[in-house]
Amino acid sequence: MSGHNKWSTIKYKKGAADAKRGKLFSRLIKEISMAAKEGGGDPGGNPRLRTVLLTAKGANMPKENIDRAIKRGTGELDGVSYEQCYYEGYTPGGAAILVEVLTENKNRAASEVRHAFTKYGGNLGEPGSVAWMFSKKGSIVFEGALTEDQAVEIALDAGAEDVTASGETVEVQTEIGDLETVKEAFDKAGFAYSTAEVTFVPSTNVEMEGKVLASALKLLEALDDLDDVQKVWSNIDFSDESAANLENE
Repeated sequence: MSGHNKWSTIKYKKGAADAKRGKLFSRLIKEISMAAKEGGGDPGGNPRLRTVLLTAKGANMPKENIDRAIKRGTGELDGVSYEQCYYEGYTPGGAAILVEVLTENKNRAASEVRHAFTKYGGNLGEPGSVAWMFSKKGSIVFEGALTEDQAVEIALDAGAEDVTASGETVEVQTEIGDLETVKEAFDKAGFAYSTAEVTFVPSTNVEMEGKVLASALKLLEALDDLDDVQKVWSNIDFSDESAANLENE
């Protein structure tokens, strides 16, 4: 099992995505509310809600926060109504970017995303310009919980597609329908995950290094820091040596 888009790993190593507990909870609350609004408050009959609750559990999100978010989504409690949308574009150097947004103000979100692309040298594209390069997959991330060899042994038996490691971070990739089954296999083996969620995986990767890579990551991190942005994906790929050199700059 080898080869993957390392942006998800970079985020953990650099602390750029969901590094602050409060911000992670805010994103999860939005996602839980949106999932409950679309498919109801019963996780048993709502796959999207069931999936985000896996991540909430991994983040040790308090049960009362989860319950309130579900009730806001179903209308049992008053709350903000969120809309989901995607923005697509390119980094400096030409790597593809896919941005997921959940917002109560689409005009504000569009303005902030557009500003980030402009400020950091990227190009905002039309809908569909890069989405075709990505496929939806399940992703389970472990930080310091197990080795790559341990993950491969469990993942293969459970039907996972891929396992990759970078430093102490191990990521297991699955088909969407197999995410819960694979997650349960790791639960039974006694390994705690950091996140278990639906992600987008690129069909091809773009190698970058040096100043071009640094500029591209500045754009990705700027987008990821926006309050309305839930997740950011890119098809950037590079060697561990390039990552180490970047971190030492």
